[in-house]
Amino acid sequence: MGTLKPGCRNANYCSAGELSPLLNDPLYRTIGIGTRIFLGGGLGYVTWHGTQHNPQALRSENGVPRRPAGTMMVQGDLKQMSAKWLRGVSLLGYGSSLAVGIGVPIPILNEEMARFTGVADKDIHTQVVDYGHDYTNGIARNYGEVSYADLKSGMIEVAGKKVPTAPLSSVVKAREIAETLQKWIVDQKFQLSEPVGNFPSADFNFDPSLD
Repeated sequence: MGTLKPGCRNANYCSAGELSPLLNDPLYRTIGIGTRIFLGGGLGYVTWHGTQHNPQALRSENGVPRRPAGTMMVQGDLKQMSAKWLRGVSLLGYGSSLAVGIGVPIPILNEEMARFTGVADKDIHTQVVDYGHDYTNGIARNYGEVSYADLKSGMIEVAGKKVPTAPLSSVVKAREIAETLQKWIVDQKFQLSEPVGNFPSADFNFDPSLD
């Protein structure tokens, strides 16, 4: 989560909020195994859900997760990708990592999907967690809940004091990816694909004994 100052003096957050694909399809109706995606500037595919996927995340009335929820595993051809969307990064205290631009098309299949994709930053809430304490001591403490609108305002309140916020994801780049993917689809350079398998979700859990 980047550099965190002692005493809860700053807050970092991830995801582009209302532009995040997994927050626009919280029950994974269109995102699953085989979904074709924009990956690093080229074509890629969703191959499975990610290692920290949590299908039972507490949900708000609009179906958007309030706690860490969907993640996905992806695969693509590195030769198709661009340095513009694939950057090596170094996180202090963590080490080397990779920043990857990902875009996922979400077909509006029905009224439910229209409602999900109409989600706004003010409707997306997440928990405030002290990484320094909670993840070292294994004791989960709730410091409150904030919306992505609060986070993007640049300041939130934690334990009664104002704390500056900073994103690890670029909203500007997320919007550019969405517009690029839209153009690919309109120009018929990108074909939508139906998932061949579903992610575990709040209303669907895969039972291997039934396969």
